Amino acid sequence: MKLPYKIRKIKKLKSKRKLVCLTAYSKPTAKILDKYCDIILVGDSVATAFYGMKSTKEIKLDTMITHSISVKKHARKSIVVFDMPFNTYRNINEAKKNSRKVFQKNYCDAVKLESNGKNFNILKSLVKSGIPVMGHIGYTPQHKGKFKPQGLNKEQEKKLINEAIKIENAGAFSIVLECINFNTARKITNSLNIPTIGIGSSNACDGQILVIDDLIGLSGFYPKFVKKYTDLEKILNNVLKRFKRDVIRSKFPLRSNTY
Repeated sequence: MKLPYKIRKIKKLKSKRKLVCLTAYSKPTAKILDKYCDIILVGDSVATAFYGMKSTKEIKLDTMITHSISVKKHARKSIVVFDMPFNTYRNINEAKKNSRKVFQKNYCDAVKLESNGKNFNILKSLVKSGIPVMGHIGYTPQHKGKFKPQGLNKEQEKKLINEAIKIENAGAFSIVLECINFNTARKITNSLNIPTIGIGSSNACDGQILVIDDLIGLSGFYPKFVKKYTDLEKILNNVLKRFKRDVIRSKFPLRSNTY
């Protein structure tokens, strides 16, 4: 299957320049991110970052589709990747059915599947049916329990390299490396012809992705791999204090704010 132009363009950027990727769940965020990102991921992280759920496994397909429709409508330049939620691609038939539903509803550019170390045929089947797929290895929250960095020894390194190669051979156009040791991430990146997108996996990857709420200081979740570029929570607190003060003192609304 020949990949769409925008997807082919992403693949060609490997080793030429770094890919910039972030998550988005709404129109305002998508409009801003579209100016700067190569890839916008409608991530299952919406479960914890937006809805306050305890786990990303709790989010439902239809809920994510609703968010993705808003994102896709306002992302003109970036490619939009839909993160397939937990238990929506357990077999080929289920994966095809749900992926087609996603594409019919939101016209996104690709879907992302977390690897469980054996679902390569599912990925391959989706690609053959015309659906571009982004892979995901390392710490995969849908399939692993307690957080633990990956690729810390030779055995894990070999397993992850082989897993990444199988995902590329199945037809993925790119692959997320989550919380993988620096040297292992570098070796994986050098072993593939498709871009690697790191989250907690060093600058050896071909690109980087973060959850937007973590980046701007709004989530309260700041693990080692996150760089908080601003403290939006602090900014909002200051703004809201001023608003509250103005309302209480009858300084808002002014005549200029009134019809």
